[in-house]
Amino acid sequence: MYTPPHFKQDRTASLKFAEERGFGTMCAFDGKKPVASPLPFYLTYAADGTPQAAFHVARHNPLLKLAGGDASWLLAVNGPDAYVSPDWYVSPDQVPTWLYQSVHLSGPVRLLSDDELAVQIDTLSDKFENWLLPKKPWTSGKMTAGRLEAMKKGIVGMVMTVEEVEGSFKLNQHKSEADYAAIANALGAQTDADSRTVAGLMREARPLAFATDTVQAQQAMTPEGGV
Repeated sequence: MYTPPHFKQDRTASLKFAEERGFGTMCAFDGKKPVASPLPFYLTYAADGTPQAAFHVARHNPLLKLAGGDASWLLAVNGPDAYVSPDWYVSPDQVPTWLYQSVHLSGPVRLLSDDELAVQIDTLSDKFENWLLPKKPWTSGKMTAGRLEAMKKGIVGMVMTVEEVEGSFKLNQHKSEADYAAIANALGAQTDADSRTVAGLMREARPLAFATDTVQAQQAMTPEGGV
């Protein structure tokens, strides 16, 4: 992933982001063209600390034929994104841009055994059911044994050994405080959820920019900037 130094995230922050998102696009190459599928996943860690991304696919998914080799796959995990208009900057001569959060995990993928798949199903559902608390979590134990086994036959479990972690959070970190605050304020005023989420992330990342913005706004409202 192309990542200018201003936007580069460290390994810990990137893995945390990927785990919290829990959904991405898994990509592989079949020798002629890319093959990709959007899917949920969770992270676990080997005894030596190596991250692993666990997921499953439908038995007829073309990714299945590509697993088990030495080739590296890519799991692209994206967060909110938002368009930025040049008109929103304080400084002149700006250009349109796009702000976003993205993490790429890459490494080889192997197939899971039936026992490993059973653990994965429960772990994956538990992860996302906990998002819905205080709802009582769904568990596979609510299904009849026959129905559960029939459903399991339609999927195949996999796990990626994550060899490379890349993170890029492009939130205008390289801009002046005045421009940074102006963009966040403009995004916060938009109607779409992603723009408002990006605005919130910008405020969390550089709170002092908004303290300055507040002072400037108050001074602008006072004759000759007095008190």
